[in-house]
Amino acid sequence: MNASMVMYVALGGALGAVGRYGVMSAMTSFAGIGFPYGTLTVNIVGSFILGAFIEVSALAWSPSPELRTMIVIGILGAFTTFSTFSLDVVTMMTHGETGAALIYVATSVLLSIGALWAGMAITKVLLT
Repeated sequence: MNASMVMYVALGGALGAVGRYGVMSAMTSFAGIGFPYGTLTVNIVGSFILGAFIEVSALAWSPSPELRTMIVIGILGAFTTFSTFSLDVVTMMTHGETGAALIYVATSVLLSIGALWAGMAITKVLLT
């Protein structure tokens, strides 16, 4: 493991975690705590950003391996929260909210994949 790359991941991780905290706090203030809107939002937004970054990297800009690692693994790895997503689903199911949990799973997966695709498609249109 390269110490320099670890520092890039750590810096990106700190930025992503702070961003995640900000979005989740804002969504809780906006929508309340009855449904995990914060986790849903960071997963969709993070997927969109990753899609856009991949297309920018392929079509218009070749970031250094350090910057790419900082953004993809550090920032977006800390910002998106599929581990928290999994905990949310299990918690909802153990509280007897199976229907809401299934809606949450379907919405999260479909919209996150859609957002990644949209990020790639929109970026491709803008850059080509």
